[in-house]
Parts: sequence; structure tokens; C-alpha cells
Amino acid sequence: MFEKEIKQYLERHGFEAFKPKAVLFDMDGVLYNSMPYHAMSWNKSMKKFGLNITPEEAYEFEGMRGVETIKLLAKRQWNKDITDEESAMMYEEKSNEFKRCSKAEKMEGVEELMRKIKADGLKIVVVTGSGQRSLLDKLESEFNGLIHRDLIISSFDVKHGKPNPEPYLCGLKKAGVEPWEGIVVENAPLGVRAGVAANIFTVAVNTGPLPDKMLADEGANIIFDKMTSFRDSWEKLSENWKKQ
Repeated sequence: MFEKEIKQYLERHGFEAFKPKAVLFDMDGVLYNSMPYHAMSWNKSMKKFGLNITPEEAYEFEGMRGVETIKLLAKRQWNKDITDEESAMMYEEKSNEFKRCSKAEKMEGVEELMRKIKADGLKIVVVTGSGQRSLLDKLESEFNGLIHRDLIISSFDVKHGKPNPEPYLCGLKKAGVEPWEGIVVENAPLGVRAGVAANIFTVAVNTGPLPDKMLADEGANIIFDKMTSFRDSWEKLSENWKKQ
């Protein structure tokens, strides 16, 4: 199982072998079931400034740095460029709206998956477009022993957010691994595009309302319908590189 997907990945990128040493997780919609709250926060906060973003569109923009999302919306709807300061101010309103939401629960199955990954000797890296310090600060404590602050890439660490490959390239560098030694775990089209552009084997877990086709069209190597399915398939996936 998964031999075909791995072979296609190697052929597409011209690599000789697939030898994972690190798994690079997105955060929202992957580690936490937080996207419904983000979608609602985007919708409510941007209305205050006269910008429209539906909850469904929030999933399509997911992974992009918040300030870049707002600049893109302003360009499309107002036909003008706004400054970094204006965008940051608007993003702060979105962040404040999110803070008023209920606490997002961890995605079912993700901790068990991480323990399997650790047991196989792989590093765990978090690569998120978030710039909300309240979320970043709790990662290490809530995933005690699984996530470490020195292996987190956030919007503060990059100039270009997803779908640019820079966040995942930074994640590889922090982990000290090459593209064929990594696995990206994403749930959003732009995040999948970033992982694929970084030449990393990319697993999509479709935890939102978007069709699988949107993830497949961005180049996802494998698509699961939920995190528990990925958790339960980890041994079958890892068997393939262990026997190489």
C-alpha cells in the first residue's frame, strides 16, 4: 500500500529514494479543529472594514499569512493596494475576534499519530501561517514532549507565506533534512501547493468543506478524509521506506 504514490513522487521530483526523517505539520485544521472558528472570525472582522470573505473562502485562503490575505482581498474588492500597517491593524481585529471564540479542540487522532512518528525516530516540525502568539505559545505545553519551540515555523519566521514554499523550506532547514526526507501534513489547497513546491511528499487530510479535487489538483500525494484515517495508515506508509 502507498507504493504507487511514493513511486510517482520520486519520479515527479527526480529523487532516488524516499527516506523520511521529519514530518512537517500545518497547525489550523491539522493539529486543532480550529478552522470553523477562523472562518467565522474572518467573516465577522472583515465586515467591519467593508471587506467580504465568506466562511468557505476562508478555507481557500487558509495557510496564507493573514496580512497577505487582507492585502489580496483589498486589491480584489477595492482595487487598491493597502499598506503593511493597514493590513496589520485589520489582522489584529481578526485575531481579537478569534480570541473570543470557544477553545478549539485538538484534532482527533493527531497525538496518537505523533507518538507513532516519534517511535519511528522522526522529528516533528510545525509550519503554520499563523501570527497569533496566543496559539503559538500553547503548542509546546499542549503537545507536551511532541512539539518543541525550536521546531516551529510561523509567520514571524518568513517573508513569504504559503503558497510560497518558503515556510516548508525553512522547516526542512530547521529540522536539518532534505526534501526527500520530509513529509508535509496539510489540510488546505494553498498549504498543499506550498509543500509540493518545496518538493516534499505531501499528505492532505481533508478536515474542511472543500472537495478532495481541490487538494488533488494542487498535487497532494495522498488524501485522507480525517486524521484518524492517517493515524491508522501510518504503519503501512512507513513500511515502504523501512524496507528500502
